[in-house]
Amino acid sequence: MSTHKLLKTWLERLLEVSTALIVAAMTLLIVLGTVYRYIGSPLGWYDEIASIGLVWMTYFGSALAALKGAHIGFPGLVNAMPPRIRVPATLFAEACVFFFFGLLGWAGWQVLVILEGMTLVSLPNVSVQLTQSIIPIGAALFIIAEALRLPEVLEAARGEGFVDHEIREALGDVSNTPLETDDASMPSATHRHPRQHSLGDA
Repeated sequence: MSTHKLLKTWLERLLEVSTALIVAAMTLLIVLGTVYRYIGSPLGWYDEIASIGLVWMTYFGSALAALKGAHIGFPGLVNAMPPRIRVPATLFAEACVFFFFGLLGWAGWQVLVILEGMTLVSLPNVSVQLTQSIIPIGAALFIIAEALRLPEVLEAARGEGFVDHEIREALGDVSNTPLETDDASMPSATHRHPRQHSLGDA
């Protein structure tokens, strides 16, 4: 396996595990918050932590989607372009993505500097810098994910064009379906008409 594919695999696993852990923690938090509110002892820090968790989940999930090419796009529009225009258009689009998230990362870092010394209202021991650090971290993860996917994007632009993420995932699922689990591949003798009953049927 090449270094590029190895890095992409590692980042994908990291993002999948991180996102899954955040989702699990959010689920547990929601359950606890509901239970404590039901018994008349609502958690004072619930709303603040839940909103922060949602932001972290969004950034990690967005980076994972970028690595898989699952964000909303217009592949049909790019595919309709002549091949000599398709590559420059793709490079321009990628440059816009890198510029935006580079700007977001820089702005996020400036925000962390401004927030120095501030803490959460409901949890004074937790620094706001820690909770908001996801902005530059998420921007960096998105840029890395997009950079790792760039060779694949350029190859598609030079070739027959882009395939929609959902279509590619569906085709992958179909190609990985074992024949023995596919109803169409089962011998006709194993199928029975719905109205036919064996002697042992009630």
